[in-house]
Amino acid sequence: MEIADAHMHFFSPAFFRSLADQKKVPEVGSLLGWEVPESPEALAERWVAEMDRHNIVHAMLIASIPNDAASVEAATARHPERFSSVCMVNPLLPNAAANVPRGVFLFPAMHRYSLHDDRARAVIAGARLVYVHCGVLSVGFRKKLGLPSQFDMRYSNPVDLHAIALEFPDVRFVIPHFGAGYFREALMVADLCPNVYLDTSSSNSWLRYQPGHMTLADVFRRTLDVVGPGRILFGSDSSWFPRGWVRQVFDTQVQALTEAGASAEMARAIFGGNLRELIASVSSK
Repeated sequence: MEIADAHMHFFSPAFFRSLADQKKVPEVGSLLGWEVPESPEALAERWVAEMDRHNIVHAMLIASIPNDAASVEAATARHPERFSSVCMVNPLLPNAAANVPRGVFLFPAMHRYSLHDDRARAVIAGARLVYVHCGVLSVGFRKKLGLPSQFDMRYSNPVDLHAIALEFPDVRFVIPHFGAGYFREALMVADLCPNVYLDTSSSNSWLRYQPGHMTLADVFRRTLDVVGPGRILFGSDSSWFPRGWVRQVFDTQVQALTEAGASAEMARAIFGGNLRELIASVSSK
């Protein structure tokens, strides 16, 4: 089965420099036990080799700090058939709405703003594809480096996206991690808004917050019932080397989808076809 990964972080040289500046040290690669790439182009080649090894035909790269669009643009220019990208944007920064990339990634709880803030709306208006991180937000590498994470969960409820998705019907929105703890709310918004997708990325450890004994198979079953198979995007949340692509996430989700009773046709859509169709739809506008 061909795989298209909708959620893969691109930890560029600029990303590592940003962490080193915050930590006030020369470099952080040795502290994290991670490889620091020489250039965005070198990191792109590293990912292509890793994707070839796992039969991944395409990946959505995430520029994981604000103002790092150039890094993922270098990767997508080098391998346009293998990569698409979304870039982290903080609408509160000066000139954030100027030259908005086609794909953006918003973290309202991280940067402490409402999606209904006019500055956020201006960014969304300039985009065609918008990932909106909702729910629990825990950044492991910041904890490991002893860096503060002063997030505000007041801004993490997917319900905040409802009116925005209706206001911008030509924009495609993606809620990662099934809402990361706001599963019911994510389903409600996706049910009411046909331009809202859910991605399956990460270990989905948010399940421990759910009542009863909900399993990942239950999550897939409920999502298929409410949203249907056409707006579910497989994501691995892979990010750093030498770990590379997290095969265990894929294997776990294949098993869960099988337990949920999904057909082979549904699996092909979720693990690849849906992302390819989404990319084609936003690229044509």
